[in-house]
Amino acid sequence: MSQTMRALVKREAGTGIWMEQVPLPKPSTNEVLIKVEKTAICGTDVHIYQWDEWAQRTIEPGLVIGHEFVGRIMQLGDGVTGYMEGERVSAEGHIVCGHCRNCRAGHPHTCPNTVGIGVNRHGAFAEYIVVPSSNLWPIPDEIASELAAFFDPFGNAAHSALQFDLVGEDVLITGAGPIGIIAAGICRHIGARHVVITDINDYRLNLAKNMGASRTINVHNESIAEVVDELQIDGFDIGLEMSGNSTAFNDLLHHMYHGGKVALLGLLPDGTGCDWDQVIFKGLELHGIYGRRMYETWYKMTQMVLTGSPLHKAMTHHIPIDDFEQGFELMINGQCGKVVCDWTGTI
Repeated sequence: MSQTMRALVKREAGTGIWMEQVPLPKPSTNEVLIKVEKTAICGTDVHIYQWDEWAQRTIEPGLVIGHEFVGRIMQLGDGVTGYMEGERVSAEGHIVCGHCRNCRAGHPHTCPNTVGIGVNRHGAFAEYIVVPSSNLWPIPDEIASELAAFFDPFGNAAHSALQFDLVGEDVLITGAGPIGIIAAGICRHIGARHVVITDINDYRLNLAKNMGASRTINVHNESIAEVVDELQIDGFDIGLEMSGNSTAFNDLLHHMYHGGKVALLGLLPDGTGCDWDQVIFKGLELHGIYGRRMYETWYKMTQMVLTGSPLHKAMTHHIPIDDFEQGFELMINGQCGKVVCDWTGTI
């Protein structure tokens, strides 16, 4: 095996991502080497590509990016048990410390020492990646690799949506990015009554409708209040804030039913105001969401796909890795759902 491999690298401070030859990683104790088959482009990867304020204060140039992937185990490090070479796996993108209070209490998704694959250590936009065996998630044969490649963001949507009981409830989702689109499908699959999603991008709103949203709202053309009247409801029982937009967030609060529950996944800008009267006098429950529950969310999303959740409708582009620039352009322009890049040369 060659001692180098191809990988997408944030070579320098500035706009762009570069395909380069980098050293082949080697698994150490309790780690595995995975030959990557598919890698999906995440919004985080786009932030790194564009070198925005978050990327500038977070990313060290020279990083191999990417954390949404699927592949096959090529080598087991010392001490690894329960897995075998050739097994098809994805992996949780957050590596936790295992010794803090939250990890020891069985809540590793709230570990304050989390290290992100493709953010704080070399990632999955590469021919090979090394990850701790404890982060692996085996993929059943019935699930296509191109879908398993974006189980990580599927998990964000599932963690948000499954935070509350959805059966028979009226749900408002603000933000029809890929995770919001997937969340609409989850809410419908679980048994929500009305699933309403807002955005300004008609392409993505149509994807959300295909995923199962019962009503879409382009807020440039109509208001949530009009749709509340149309549906003849008093407000929404469940709110999923996935836009990261302060106006959308406060609009959501204004249209929640008393006693409603809100999951916050979108990263709101610094200084975002909140109409606290809406929260306090309505008795709303606000819950911040980060990552996935390890590994209950992974189990539930696997079962949702196996029982017919239409995750495949969220993927709009499946392209060779050599066309990665096209993939990033699609993501930046918002004319796509999930974009999956193939490393095998078989598409």
